[in-house]
Amino acid sequence: MATIGDPLPAPDDPVAWPPVARGLDFFSIDRNLCRLLARRAPMLIAGHGDRLADFGAWVGGPVDIQAEYTDRHAPPRLETHDRRGVPDGRVVLNPAYEAAHAEAYRRGIVGLPFGPEGAPHLLSFVMGYLLSQADISIHCPVTLTGAVAHVLDSVAPAGVRDAWLPELVRMDGRALTGATWATELHGGSDIGRTTTQAVPDGEGWRLTGLKWFASNAGSGVALATARPVGAEAGGRGLGCYLVPGHLPDGTRNAWRVRRLKEKVGTRGLPTGEIELDGAWAVEVAPPPRGLKAMMEALEYSRIHNAAGAAGLQRRAFVEAACWATHRTAFGAPIADYPMLRDELLDLVADQEASLALAMESAIAFDRERAGESGLAWLRAVTAIAKYRTAADAVTAASRAVELVGGNGYTEEWPTARLYRDALVTSVWEGPANIQALELIRSCLGELPGDEAFLSRIDRAVGGAEGELGDAAGTVLAARERCRDAFRLLRGDRSLAIRHARRLMALMADTLSAALLVEEAAPELAAGDRRKALIARRYAARRFGGADAIVAAPDPWLGHFAALAGHGRVRA
Repeated sequence: MATIGDPLPAPDDPVAWPPVARGLDFFSIDRNLCRLLARRAPMLIAGHGDRLADFGAWVGGPVDIQAEYTDRHAPPRLETHDRRGVPDGRVVLNPAYEAAHAEAYRRGIVGLPFGPEGAPHLLSFVMGYLLSQADISIHCPVTLTGAVAHVLDSVAPAGVRDAWLPELVRMDGRALTGATWATELHGGSDIGRTTTQAVPDGEGWRLTGLKWFASNAGSGVALATARPVGAEAGGRGLGCYLVPGHLPDGTRNAWRVRRLKEKVGTRGLPTGEIELDGAWAVEVAPPPRGLKAMMEALEYSRIHNAAGAAGLQRRAFVEAACWATHRTAFGAPIADYPMLRDELLDLVADQEASLALAMESAIAFDRERAGESGLAWLRAVTAIAKYRTAADAVTAASRAVELVGGNGYTEEWPTARLYRDALVTSVWEGPANIQALELIRSCLGELPGDEAFLSRIDRAVGGAEGELGDAAGTVLAARERCRDAFRLLRGDRSLAIRHARRLMALMADTLSAALLVEEAAPELAAGDRRKALIARRYAARRFGGADAIVAAPDPWLGHFAALAGHGRVRA
């Protein structure tokens, strides 16, 4: 595993992009990912590098083929009634989609962190990053299943955990899939307005209500928020319940998919309205802890969302690079033209920043579970990562369509599906405004997220000098702007809410640039300037200076092949 487990020094030659991305091993060809993991999670590479390479080849081939077919020709359909005319609400999926979905669980994308090996959750997030490059319609239910498993493992009573967790994390291809049912028509992200009722029924509960937007409709088991009869209004009155698709005796539970949603993208994934009609459930967390339990699931999903968005960015770049390398216009490959090279280098820099953010939040999750890092940093970095990776995924997918041109806009090319699918990453698990409010709570509320943020920036750029000096200086200046903003907004809630999204954007720019500087320092010390150039480009673009029209030589275009193809730029 020398090329994966020991990625420094980097190969001298850049990647030679093939005409099409399909068929690539999405893990091994991603030298940036391999190098990041080798530096920040060497034990993960040592223990699971071969598994990740095998997984990367699987998603780059069979999963990608399935995804295109399901998206275009075999989306989910709903059987509203059975053969006798009785209301049914059964979701019918493309068998190839079902098989690929089951295979992802068999390969351990959910089960490995809960198994005897005790793999870090980072492994699941990395696998999600790879899977989303081929089919985010499978990555979504994987995300939800992992979130339900996490809540059962960390919050549920022992009896509930022991009865249901094994069914979600099994790796024999027969795992139940999970879902989270929180959104209602009148409430959206305001879960505290939940109207679904819960009535005691012996050792269980009966739930009645309508969940308006439920991904992985028809799942094997779901977490649902509901209000016990007589409980107080608002979020404190909510409980969290586990609703199975079938009762212990094998009969179907009393809920059905009323309607499937017609969506812009993620067409292979069934998303529907769930009607609960006295559905049997078990209690995971009673009021007032029910909302907190559901938020634990959303927190986990947001990290996966960030990983998936970074994966979509990666696929968008690879598609653009493959096309530009082999498409000729006016006598030369279009990748030879400086204007297009600028576009590709922007895609590279933004994608590597997104991956750094997603992995930072994933590592923070494992560290917080191990008691090595505070909850404040996990909450802050997750909100930042979810917001920025999603926004940049949409931009990257749009640019890939434009770079490929007319073909990229047709459904015959992967870029059209990438663009449609990328749009959902900004919506799932709370849009940008919700993330901004979460960031305000973690940085200006009771949690010291602002202190954790400032400290993390200092650690990332501390000691950076030489070629990294300008980028580090830019980051430290942005850090001071963040600190001044914290001081101004603390104690004035109305002002904090007004500027929450601006603050989040500033923090995202600052942290992304800092993480790139941090990655660049050891590589520069080892004689490779590539990441330093990426960090400098990102900082200049985000904080001004990269768009100036000047006659001076461009420090990036001269190293285009190495920057776009992850080759060495000798110091």
